[in-house]
Amino acid sequence: MANTTKNIDGKKVEVTGRVFTWSNTISFSRILVAFPVVYLHYLNDLQVNTAIMVLIVYGVISDYLDGFIARKTDTISELGKMIDPIADKLCALVLFVYTVWIGWIPLWFLIFAVIRDSMIMLGSYYIKKKYDKVAMAIMSGKISVNVLALYWIAVFFFPDAGGVHMFLMACSLTLMIISWIDYFNRYRLIMSGAEFN
Repeated sequence: MANTTKNIDGKKVEVTGRVFTWSNTISFSRILVAFPVVYLHYLNDLQVNTAIMVLIVYGVISDYLDGFIARKTDTISELGKMIDPIADKLCALVLFVYTVWIGWIPLWFLIFAVIRDSMIMLGSYYIKKKYDKVAMAIMSGKISVNVLALYWIAVFFFPDAGGVHMFLMACSLTLMIISWIDYFNRYRLIMSGAEFN
């Protein structure tokens, strides 16, 4: 039987209903990074230039900066809990579709990642529908996203480093499966009545 008194996220955090915050603006801007990266890379004969480098560095930094600002300024919001992972997934989707299209990443890997993310987002939808609030991301999910990003960066910047690609792909797959199981267990606990942020 689920423990309905203990918060499964550890300590309880204050979540606001604010929309216009610096952290939400940063999260939203990350969605827009992928399109110019793809366009510039294709236009530049699949070579990385300074503009692409700057955009990718911004995308990586913004993924940490939005959460940091939200915590430090006490502006963690329901919208922010939703838009941050959506921004990550949309940005990753565009970049991975592109690298699959140019033949640098296998299609099956993209399909697996999309199925996993779709299932997690479906669970989040049912949690939101039942409790009218968004469940926060879990640590294994955050680690999985970081390793996935590392895999893409290795492929994008070092397309000939096949051994490194295979290692990071294996790590990414393992972490995606582990975090998928963690999200399922979290979903089960929340739908059984466990308290969450």
